[in-house]
Amino acid sequence: MKKNLLTKTIALVAALSLTFSLTACGNADKANAASTTVIKVGANITPHSEILEQAKPLLAAKGISLEIVQLEDSITPNTGVIEGSLDANYFQHVPYLDQFNAENGSDLVSIGAIHYEPFGIYAGRVKNLADLPDGALVAVPNNVTNEARALLLLAQEGLLKLKDGAGITATVEDIVENPKNIKFKELAPEQLVAALPDVDVAVINGNYAIEGGLHVSGALAVEANDGLAAQTYGNIIATSPAKKDDAALKELVAVLQGPEIKAFIEKTYDGAVVPLN
Repeated sequence: MKKNLLTKTIALVAALSLTFSLTACGNADKANAASTTVIKVGANITPHSEILEQAKPLLAAKGISLEIVQLEDSITPNTGVIEGSLDANYFQHVPYLDQFNAENGSDLVSIGAIHYEPFGIYAGRVKNLADLPDGALVAVPNNVTNEARALLLLAQEGLLKLKDGAGITATVEDIVENPKNIKFKELAPEQLVAALPDVDVAVINGNYAIEGGLHVSGALAVEANDGLAAQTYGNIIATSPAKKDDAALKELVAVLQGPEIKAFIEKTYDGAVVPLN
């Protein structure tokens, strides 16, 4: 009888210990979950999402869980922030953000520049800029800020001349000299690589060139890293005014501007993506 009572007592103590242990673990998990801040960031796949993936463990060590939402267009990342489904985005530069705000009555803000993607002129039917024929067909991005950037690169290479002061707002109307009688084919940036067989050359955004399997080292010409474009077209983290001082988003910027991400960018993209810090 005493033996059975002792056995039951030991079993009860073991059960209570297990229950206490599971409860303690559950409470610890809840405490850890409660102490973790979640931020949701919309980004283009290349290179933005890839760079954010490298930031994930660095942020996790600081108690921040980063959720990456991959988006391939240039509208949804901003509308997501406006509507609140995203905390921030990483895909654009300030001139594009300013243009978007002006066209949509929004007030999104930049909280930090991370990297720069040099525009390049890539070969289509013509393999050397010196061989561009009279009336050459050149594909360029069809949005205002990136078309200006394309024109600046063509001017950098002496293929045309823009009027003084045209700068980052340049349009084809600002061309004052066009010795090759270049004709322009305006396309959505993501369509430029596919258009190469049908044009003489194309001026392509760095991220779309990468996605299309192109290498900046093979470009016929590239924006100067110390030129107006590099100073102007850094890719940024953008958010709403209400979240511009958010501690987790500030930590995101700090990590993306840090040495670990800089080293990853320099090792991975062969000059097609250039860290700004």
